Amino acid sequence: MADRIAEVKRKTNETDISLSLNLDGSGKGDIDTGIGFFDHMLNSFARHGFFDLTVKCKGDLYVDSHHTIEDVGIVLGKAIKEAVGDKAGIRRYAGFMMPMDESLIACAVDLSGRPYLVYDLKLDVPKVGDFDTEMVKEFFYAVSYAAEMNINLSQITGSNNHHIIEASFKAFANALSEAVRFDPRLEGKVFSTKGSL
Repeated sequence: MADRIAEVKRKTNETDISLSLNLDGSGKGDIDTGIGFFDHMLNSFARHGFFDLTVKCKGDLYVDSHHTIEDVGIVLGKAIKEAVGDKAGIRRYAGFMMPMDESLIACAVDLSGRPYLVYDLKLDVPKVGDFDTEMVKEFFYAVSYAAEMNINLSQITGSNNHHIIEASFKAFANALSEAVRFDPRLEGKVFSTKGSL
């Protein structure tokens, strides 16, 4: 089996990002975006998905966090798409329910080749630490479109914004980890009646 590793760089007037992703890692994260809570979320994504993830981002944080978080989402999505390759033999679909104290978040994904985000989180404070909570949706939107995958993220319960956001990243990590898992029943074929994704 070939290594499912991608390295993606993106440099604009707003951000300079270098990211590497190993879908078959051990959960190691080496993250530096300049936004502490975002680093914590990306480390949680790596750990709970058993992905090895390195992210180095220098962004225009003197403006705000928008460009940094959105552009990291774009680069991560591109890395997922590249690392997963032709999708032969993978399960493609998966869902996961993540409890975190009072919060319960459901995430379902489909590596369909068609981008779509359904987002139903109820965040009611503007920031957690130095992280703008409105950027959670922008991050997952960027990932879904760059990876060309469906992401359905729904809040079942929850009142603490930190818990809701962290459970969302962990639910996504678990769902994606299962979706990229090889299924021997597929015998190396793409899981689609169309024969390709």
